[in-house]
Amino acid sequence: MSTTEAYTDLPVFDHDFVQNLHARFDQLRAATPVQRMVTRDGLEVWVITRYDDARAALADSRLSKDVTRLQLVINEKLPPVADRREFASDLAEHMLNMDPPDHTRLRKLVVKAFTARRVEGMRPRIEEISAGLLDAMADRSEVDLLDAFAFPLPIQVISELLGVDETRRDDFRAWTNTLLDASDHASAKQAAEAMAKYLIELIEIKRREPADDLLTGLIEATEDEDRLSEQELISMVFLLLVAGHETTVNLIGNGVLALLRNPDQWAALVADPGLVPAAVEEMLRFDGPVIHGTFRYTAEAVEIGGVEIPAGEIVWVGLTSANNDPDRFAEPERFDIKRDAHGHLAFGHGIHFCLGAQLARLEAQIAIRHLVERFPDLRPVGSVEDAQWRFSSLIHGLRGLPVHPGTH
Repeated sequence: MSTTEAYTDLPVFDHDFVQNLHARFDQLRAATPVQRMVTRDGLEVWVITRYDDARAALADSRLSKDVTRLQLVINEKLPPVADRREFASDLAEHMLNMDPPDHTRLRKLVVKAFTARRVEGMRPRIEEISAGLLDAMADRSEVDLLDAFAFPLPIQVISELLGVDETRRDDFRAWTNTLLDASDHASAKQAAEAMAKYLIELIEIKRREPADDLLTGLIEATEDEDRLSEQELISMVFLLLVAGHETTVNLIGNGVLALLRNPDQWAALVADPGLVPAAVEEMLRFDGPVIHGTFRYTAEAVEIGGVEIPAGEIVWVGLTSANNDPDRFAEPERFDIKRDAHGHLAFGHGIHFCLGAQLARLEAQIAIRHLVERFPDLRPVGSVEDAQWRFSSLIHGLRGLPVHPGTH
């Protein structure tokens, strides 16, 4: 018997759901504010689908993120035939997996190193990296925009910001893709172990040879004589590396796809690159890089949208669904770069609001502006309707985006 056979009355978050994400969420959101769903390996979760409920849930302390208890709850709820989930302990002790006061303490330490000034100081380098990548595309008749541009830009930026050896960047891409795959838990465990091993080695190097980079800043960050422990440091670098490139890769990729599917919007951006900041916000709202917030569980019974979720249940906050709620954004299915998209939940809300939001926005704005200025005649290879999405319960991203750069 398949792990989902016993849940035939519930929607299943599977490959088909991911390929038809907006249509499926439209159906769920119209039917109920909170929907029980089952993952492909049989884990039953509660999905919050509407904007007001999602925004409130993201700031609700009764929805806990404590990773130790969360792992127990998930493994208790998985069917006997399903693989047990293991959160690699070397990588799990970061602030995204914690509630206050532990979360508060860690975020305060990280903010000391990951400052707005440090991020803004990266602007000239991001401009340089972006221009160089587009130069390399100029003489090619066809490229995969993800491989040629959307991936190498943010991975190089976050690697330089942290001080990661550039020879390991392809390893990070492979490890991250495996970790975020929604089906292969055994390979994900191996990838986590390989990444943890490298990060331990990297931290030792930075202790011996401090540099003007974020990792050295994290090692040296103090608050009332408090520092990150070794496990916390490893976990935090892991979080910054994964979140620091994976979300931006897909922000750029999904955003360019939306522009190619809406040639009038591409033309408007080519005519007026000053629209880029608003366009990036609409990209985040329309087809953002994160489908759901990471797992939460109900520490006590919680009523959301008139639906009571019992204590000890797993909850997904549907960010993609909330950002396409017609009660919050008029005609949400329409991609409009002149829309006022403020208030979208692509970076979350509340105490877990994305620490790297400023960096992601900066990279995406530079990338999109350079792209439309350098290649105003950019066009897709084949039909844009044939785009295929990666299967992940967390990340919303394309498998590839082949394009003709056109004139330059």
